Amino acid sequence: MPLLHKLTQLRQYDTCRLIPSRFADVEDSVLAPLAENDRVLRDLFDLDNATNERLRGESGLLPGIGMDELVFGVPNFRIINAAYTYARPEGSRFNDGERGAWYCAFAPETALAEVIFHKTVEYVEIDRFDDSVSYQMLLADFSAGFHDLRGVEAHKACLDPDSYIASQALAAELLDQGSMGVIYPSVRHPGGTCLACFRPALVGNVRKAQTYRLTWAGSPQPAVEVICN
Repeated sequence: MPLLHKLTQLRQYDTCRLIPSRFADVEDSVLAPLAENDRVLRDLFDLDNATNERLRGESGLLPGIGMDELVFGVPNFRIINAAYTYARPEGSRFNDGERGAWYCAFAPETALAEVIFHKTVEYVEIDRFDDSVSYQMLLADFSAGFHDLRGVEAHKACLDPDSYIASQALAAELLDQGSMGVIYPSVRHPGGTCLACFRPALVGNVRKAQTYRLTWAGSPQPAVEVICN
């Protein structure tokens, strides 16, 4: 597969990424609310550290990404690093199971559509639509050159709604070529635009925005409520 030649110099502010609120509520550790005292918290840390992929990555122990690529000392650096060190075993559209990416959208509606689709798939598998989950919106700014799939017919297979085979193959090739990431049309929100950033250092000025609650009550389409601004 040939390397994409379409490059876009992107300057995009306030891109939108949604993560479960439980991973964003406590910056230092999601374990803190579980501990009755410092001794118990230390024990929880020891248990968590043995399997914490972010900490392993920050120590240079992951095969897919080196600690020299991760970021430190900037606001929300743990959240940034987690996006790259916690990859789904089967991967996502533009990453494999060994290295994650920072996925975001150019608009909140697109980010919501993407999250709702993937979460609903989980409920379809168990044939039960009865849950309520809160998601934290994270904003980030980007200024770099990215490979751009918009309007590139040759890579239409990378936008297959049912398969990541072509897109993961392209992402692996682009990574080898030093690509910064991929801009692409949202597969789940017609007219929307998404970005998969391959490089942690490019994820700039990460900060929290509003929080959403998604509630499934017997239907595949959840109710969406803004619960915090």
